[in-house]
Amino acid sequence: MDFAEWEPIYEEILADMGYDRSDDEASVRILKAVTLNSDLISGDDAAEKMKDKVSVIGNAPCLEDDIRSKGVEGSVLCSGSAVGRLMSKGIRPDMVFTDLDGEIEPQIQASSEGSITFIHAHGDNQELIMSYAAIFKGPMVLTTQSKPEYTVFDYGGFTDGDRAVCFAEHFGAKEIRLLGFDYDNPMPKDGSDPNVKLRKLSWAKRIIAGRLNVV
Repeated sequence: MDFAEWEPIYEEILADMGYDRSDDEASVRILKAVTLNSDLISGDDAAEKMKDKVSVIGNAPCLEDDIRSKGVEGSVLCSGSAVGRLMSKGIRPDMVFTDLDGEIEPQIQASSEGSITFIHAHGDNQELIMSYAAIFKGPMVLTTQSKPEYTVFDYGGFTDGDRAVCFAEHFGAKEIRLLGFDYDNPMPKDGSDPNVKLRKLSWAKRIIAGRLNVV
């Protein structure tokens, strides 16, 4: 998704959720500062490693059942919170889309083993960025939900999972398979307001519903 298409949706999200765009952009500045010595690549570089078929892994309670019944095929794009569950099944993601919440150690491990990590800056993860972003040793793509710039990219999307879907579609994936997605029954997370999570997932559902080639 190009930013011209994404920005009106982003503005709706800001209004609905009560977020401030300037906070998102401040978080981007922090992310750039702490990753000066990181292995930064572009989204185009990452896309060169993506196959025509993509499995996008969400963190819903149904994930393990989906892995058993559907299987994981093609390039594996995983939301950050689901990395530990996926790797416990012996599957290392090709790409991880994360705002650095959830269980962080599996994400760092996947990075050290070669997974490409898309680290996302938004208004309320500045402390997480300062604590963890520089620890990732593998290739990294910096992302924002506000206006992209030279080293920070925006392919659309609001939550980890739908950002992965938007990235895959943007770079021409012919088939995008969803595993571990349940917009009404999210995995409980310590310190997370379940009502806010449901509101975020309602946006994820809307964003994904507008994407092509999702099965």
